[in-house]
Amino acid sequence: MRLIIQSNYEKASCWAARYIADKINNHKTDKPFVLGLPTGSSPLGIYREFVKMHKEGNLSFKNVRTFNMDEYIGLAASHPQSYRYFMMENLFNHIDIEHKHVHLLDGMTEDPEKECRLYEEKIKAEGGIDLFLGGMGSDGHIAFNEPGSSLVSRTRVKTLTAESVASNARFFDNDLEKVPKTALTVGVGTIMDANEVVIIVSGRNKAHALKAVVEEGINQMRTLSYMQMHPKAMIVCDDEATEELKVGTVKYFKDSERKNIELYSDSF
Repeated sequence: MRLIIQSNYEKASCWAARYIADKINNHKTDKPFVLGLPTGSSPLGIYREFVKMHKEGNLSFKNVRTFNMDEYIGLAASHPQSYRYFMMENLFNHIDIEHKHVHLLDGMTEDPEKECRLYEEKIKAEGGIDLFLGGMGSDGHIAFNEPGSSLVSRTRVKTLTAESVASNARFFDNDLEKVPKTALTVGVGTIMDANEVVIIVSGRNKAHALKAVVEEGINQMRTLSYMQMHPKAMIVCDDEATEELKVGTVKYFKDSERKNIELYSDSF
C-alpha cells in the first residue's frame, strides 16, 4: 500500500484528481475506462477538480463508465440526500459522461438482493473496475462495509452502525431519526477486484483509523485495512490525517514517494 501525503485537503484532492485524470487520458485500449466512485464529503474536492479539468478541455468522460459504491435503502433518486442526487449535482451534470454509462444502486428497488446481484453482473459485463476511488470512515471502514464485515464480501444489503448513522446525521438536519438505517453497498471483495484502488483521507478525525489501517495488521473491524493485500492500492491524505502515524512511517513515505508527489503537484 502506498501513501501520498499532501499538506492539506485541497492539495490532496487535486493530486488524486490529476492522478486519476492521467489514467483516464492515457487509457489506450478499446475497452472503456471503468471508474468506481464514492459519495460523502471526502471526494468533493476531487469532483470539483474533475469538473474544472473538464471545463478547461483537459479531461473527457466520454469513454468512461462509472459504478458508485453505495446507496441508502428507501431514498428516492430525487431525494436531496440520495447518493444518486449527490452524484448528479456534484459531478455527472457537469461533465460529458453519457448518463446511460452511469451505474448507481437503486435504493427503491423491491428486490434488494436481486439489485445487488445484477450490479455485480454489470461490473463483470464492463470488464471489471479499472480504478476504484474511495474514502475512509472514521472507524476505518470503506463504502458501507462496517466494522465486522467480511473481507471477501460482495455487493449486498448492509445495516449501518450507530457511528455511521451519527456521522451521516449532518446531512439530515442532524436528526438521527431521518438517517436511513440500511443501505446497498459494494463489498470489500468487489473493491479488491479493481485493478487499482485510490483512497482519499483527510482530517484529524481520521488519524486514529489511518494509523490502524497503515501500521497495524489486517482486521475486519477496519475493513479498509484489507487494501494492504491489494497489489496496487494507494492512500492520498493530508498532514492532519497522519498525526498518529509514527514519525518514521511519515518520513519513509514522503521520501519514497517524493517524485510521485511532485509529479502532480507542480501547479498547486
